[in-house]
Amino acid sequence: MTASDGPLTGRVAFITGAARGQGRAHAIRLANDGADIIAIDICGPISETITYPLASPEELAETVRAVEATGRKVLARQVDVRDLAALQQVVADGVEQFGRLDIVVANAGVLSWGRIWEMSEEQWNTVIDVNLNGTWRTLRAAVPAMIEAGNGGSIIIVSSSAGLKATPGNAHYAASKHGLTALTNSLALEAGEFGIRVNSIHPYSIDTPMVEKDAMMALFAKHPSFIHSFAPMPYQPVNHQGKKGLQEFLTAEEVSNVVAWLAGDASATISGSQIAVDRGTMKY
Repeated sequence: MTASDGPLTGRVAFITGAARGQGRAHAIRLANDGADIIAIDICGPISETITYPLASPEELAETVRAVEATGRKVLARQVDVRDLAALQQVVADGVEQFGRLDIVVANAGVLSWGRIWEMSEEQWNTVIDVNLNGTWRTLRAAVPAMIEAGNGGSIIIVSSSAGLKATPGNAHYAASKHGLTALTNSLALEAGEFGIRVNSIHPYSIDTPMVEKDAMMALFAKHPSFIHSFAPMPYQPVNHQGKKGLQEFLTAEEVSNVVAWLAGDASATISGSQIAVDRGTMKY
């Protein structure tokens, strides 16, 4: 099967945080399934409280090249999900170029570490404003366009295992991701009459720059009791991109398999659901 005859042929997907990691993987997978892509990323730093480097314009350009290599079209732009007007503009431009909007993958997010009473106001606000408020702004910009197009559609909100179970050391992140669960379920009820399905996915331990393994280990060294709230993911045999072996962390591409399923017609009966993408880890 090629991108010209895939299950998403003729559809258009809007993906935030698309320059690298999960966002890039989702863009490539949906394009491989036939969708044209509207891809955005801030491509620059947002706060000194986010200590890992964010994506670059060059990385967004690489996403564009990878999508175009599938034979699909892509509109890419540097947009901050904290900027509602810019989001509305890129959605309008995407609909003008591609004629419709069918799929939204609200993926953009950031993470930092610290105890609740030791965080600065900026640290708290940055995570909440990007992860929770930024997702609301994404939906505020996209849902009217989906309703206007009249084709129904699927919205996939990228939450986290921290959106199902609170974790010490990143309460602001957990609060934002729990908020996305409530946002998902409310929107599923509100948008259902327009044929729009809304679900959240809850990945655990994905091998991307956001994980910031050194920062996590430093936190656990300082507060050893915290580690008990982070169950180790079972190692599983994998065969990804020709590489065989045992793997602990999930790859972004594995999460994209779930996103693609939720985006397509095979999941037509699923809305208002929280899909754990964690190899069962959260059951420990």
